[in-house]
Amino acid sequence: MTYQAIRISRFGGPEVLELTSLHGPPEPGAGEVRIKVFAAGTGFTDTFIRRGRYPDLKGPLPITLGYELVGSVDATGPSVTTPVAGQLVADLCVTGGYAQYAIRPARLLVPVPEGVDPAEAVCIPLAYLTAYQMLTRLRRLPAAATILVIGASGTVGTALLDLARHLGLHAIGTCSGRNRQIVEGFGAVAVDYTAEDFVAVVRRLTNGCGVDAAFDAIGGLHFARSFACLAKGGLLVAYGSQTMATGRESLLAAGLGLACIRLWGAAPFLFGGRSATFYAITARREAHPDEFAADMAALFELLREGHIHPVVVGRLPLASARTAHERIDAGGLGGKIVLLPWAKD
Repeated sequence: MTYQAIRISRFGGPEVLELTSLHGPPEPGAGEVRIKVFAAGTGFTDTFIRRGRYPDLKGPLPITLGYELVGSVDATGPSVTTPVAGQLVADLCVTGGYAQYAIRPARLLVPVPEGVDPAEAVCIPLAYLTAYQMLTRLRRLPAAATILVIGASGTVGTALLDLARHLGLHAIGTCSGRNRQIVEGFGAVAVDYTAEDFVAVVRRLTNGCGVDAAFDAIGGLHFARSFACLAKGGLLVAYGSQTMATGRESLLAAGLGLACIRLWGAAPFLFGGRSATFYAITARREAHPDEFAADMAALFELLREGHIHPVVVGRLPLASARTAHERIDAGGLGGKIVLLPWAKD
């Protein structure tokens, strides 16, 4: 018996993604479960890994891609009492999601409520959890606070806007002109960064005061522009370095950007109380596993109750993984493409 997975045996562009038949399904070991994967999320982080630029994962190859998954527990290994066979679960797996079956540690899995669309549920473990923790764990923003979302039409960007609307926050989001409607659809003010200086626009929109928090995954020298948008006492949350990942900026520039984040975070008294921090979801899960599980469970309840609305812009079979990555690389998706491992081509 065989099962299918998308693997890479070398780093590069979308062409390195290979639909592979593997012997199996694999057997879970002690403390593990086998998941029949119903939905695998795709996103920029997957392309980061694919290029060989993800700092925490350089091999060994081959690697099955897929940062997040939702599926049903198909089999349990020795000593596993929960979750039980047939239960729908989600995981932030980092790799392994682009497959019909995945082996995962039982302790990391979070139950998914019945009746939730797996393609929407798979938007939760990375994009929505990142957004939720940045909005609620790093600083408690009061209702009616104003935030700035850089790259607001991306997967984390739209999650930030969706959650900001639910939490009663005002949002300003940068995007290209073609994605203005996506950003405005979440009740945010859209700023076309290709046609306007977003720093000046933010200052104008806030009557010169600035925003209470800004969220930026561009990285490098761009962090300074986002920091310039902060009000006194405001917080910049950096959560990525996309320009370095795509090769548009050097490692030196990326390093300077991170050095600025550390300086602003260590000495806010030098900058009118404005500060900065870096958020990394995998590091935070390792440090606060109970918090991680509680926050994901809270988000699944918001999804089940219809309070949040993940944007799924495509549902594709595994064989179309290259197409998904080509679309991600092109940018401007306005939501998430989900791979459905059991869907027919």
